[in-house]
Formats: sequence, structure tokens, C-alpha cells
Amino acid sequence: MTIQVGERLPEAIFKMKSDDGVREVRSDALFGGKRVVLFAVPGAFTPTCSMNHLPGYLENRDAILAKGVDTIVVISVNDPHVMGAWAKATNGEGKIQYLSDGNATFTKAVGLDVDLAAGYMGVRSRRYSMLVEDGVLKQLNIEETTGQATTSSAATILQQL
Repeated sequence: MTIQVGERLPEAIFKMKSDDGVREVRSDALFGGKRVVLFAVPGAFTPTCSMNHLPGYLENRDAILAKGVDTIVVISVNDPHVMGAWAKATNGEGKIQYLSDGNATFTKAVGLDVDLAAGYMGVRSRRYSMLVEDGVLKQLNIEETTGQATTSSAATILQQL
């Protein structure tokens, strides 16, 4: 069952690669008392994710933060090392948080997992964006068309803020 607007996000532990190694990021620390824009991608370094989805958030980072957002987060069902490499490769380090949901625990808990085994990608996340305020889902934008990043784009979130 997909999470609904007005519901509290489930507790989760994400992983994040830093210069000091891999560290845990707990959902209560990430969302508690904060306004967070989170977007999810099926895979780091994949074409739509790297060329269409992520760049909009990097380009609109300041405009999103200016609307009262504390943090912008991208999550993927990739390991933290891949997410760290993607942050470096996209010049996104220090601009947004690149978090790993490597076992799809959070992704499954919010009901936004998809089986992409036919494309040799296994269980992944659907492409979506959300606005979270103090751990409560306020907006949810799920892409219905594979290979598109319009419904879940930074432009959409900016209009909703």
C-alpha cells in the first residue's frame, strides 16, 4: 500500500558515504522538526536519473531552500559507495544529501518499490518526489511513465512549495 498524504513516514535508517566512511542517517534526525524535499530515483548513474531528474534539483537548489526547505535529499536503492560516487560525479556533494536505501527497506515501507528484474536491476524505487514536514507527508508526486522525470521534477516541487 502506497503511503498517503497526511501519513507519518516510517522509521528508517539510510546510509551515506562521506570522507570519513559510511555513516547512518536516521529518519527521525532527517525529518524531525524539518521541512524536507525528498526525491527518489530507480538508480544512480542511470540515464533519466543522471541527465533529467537530478540536474533539476541541483540547478534549483537555492530556489527550493529559499521556500523554507531545510534539506533536499535523493535516495536510491543503491549502496552508499555508489551514491557517494554519484554525488562526486554530479558535483552535488554538500548541495543535497545522497542517501542509500540499499535493501529497499524505506522504499518498500512507503509502498514505492518496483520489480525491475526484467532489466537486470532487481527491486528498485519508483521515481517520485515528496515534501515532508516534521516527518509527515505533505506532497507526493509519482511518475507513471518510465523514463520520465516531469511529475517528480524540481519544477513541480517548486510550484507546490
